[in-house]
Amino acid sequence: MILISNDDGYQAKGINYLIDIVKDYDDVLVCAPDSARSGFACAFTANDPLRLTLQRKEPGVEVWSCNGTPVDCVKMALAELCREKPRMVIGGINHGDNASVNTHYSGTMGVTTEGCMKYIPSVAFSLCDYAADADFNPLEKYIREIVQRVLREGLPKGVCLNINFPKAETFNGIKVCRMSQGSWLGECTKCHHPRGYDYWWMMGHYHNDEPEAQDTDRWALDNNYVSIMPTRIDVTAYEAMEQFKSWEQ
Repeated sequence: MILISNDDGYQAKGINYLIDIVKDYDDVLVCAPDSARSGFACAFTANDPLRLTLQRKEPGVEVWSCNGTPVDCVKMALAELCREKPRMVIGGINHGDNASVNTHYSGTMGVTTEGCMKYIPSVAFSLCDYAADADFNPLEKYIREIVQRVLREGLPKGVCLNINFPKAETFNGIKVCRMSQGSWLGECTKCHHPRGYDYWWMMGHYHNDEPEAQDTDRWALDNNYVSIMPTRIDVTAYEAMEQFKSWEQ
C-alpha cells in the first residue's frame, strides 16, 4: 500500500486530489493532521496524548486524522494502522512553495523525511499556490509518471525527493536541481493590541540569494519548470570535515 500525509490537514484539496491519483496504483492509507500544521518540519509530540480518528473508509482507501504533527501522523500510521510496510510514502500535495530553505521548515517534507528514515521510498509534492481552491489538474500527468517510476525503480537509500510545481497551466518540463540559497527577510511583524500590549506575526518574504544560478530549484520554478531536488537524510558536511580534523583529541 501507499501511505499519504500532509501538513495542510486531511480535508485539504491537495491531499484529496493526490488520493484520487494514487489509488489507481495501490491501496491507499491516509493519516494526516486534523487541521493545518504548516511549518512543523520534523517536529513530533512528546508531552501530549495523540488520537486517531477514522474519517472515511471505502474500497482501497482509508483516511485517518491525527491531532499531532505531520511526523506524528507517519509514526502513528506505521505503528498502528499499517498491516505491512508501505511501498511508498508521499507528502502533499502541499498548498504552497517548499523549495529552497523552505525544505527545512516544511511539514510536507517532514512527512517525506520520516518515511525516508524508515527506509521507505518517499516523495513530497508541492504546488506554488497557497489558495485553498488551487488548481491541481496540471500536475496529474507528472505525479502519475513520478509515482509509477518510484514504485518501479525505488530510490537510493537515505534519499527522498522534494518536488515543486510552479503555478501555471502548463510546464516547460522537469529540472533536477540543487537547493537554492535563500533567506527569509522581515520575518517578525509587530502589532499593537487595543488593550495595550504588543504582539507579533511571523510573516516575511523570501529573497533568492543567488538569482543568476541556473541549476537551482528556485530558478527552475521561476522559469516554469517542475523542480526535483533529491534530498538526503545524512546531513554531514563531508567537504568540511578535513577543516576540523585539528580539533580532534
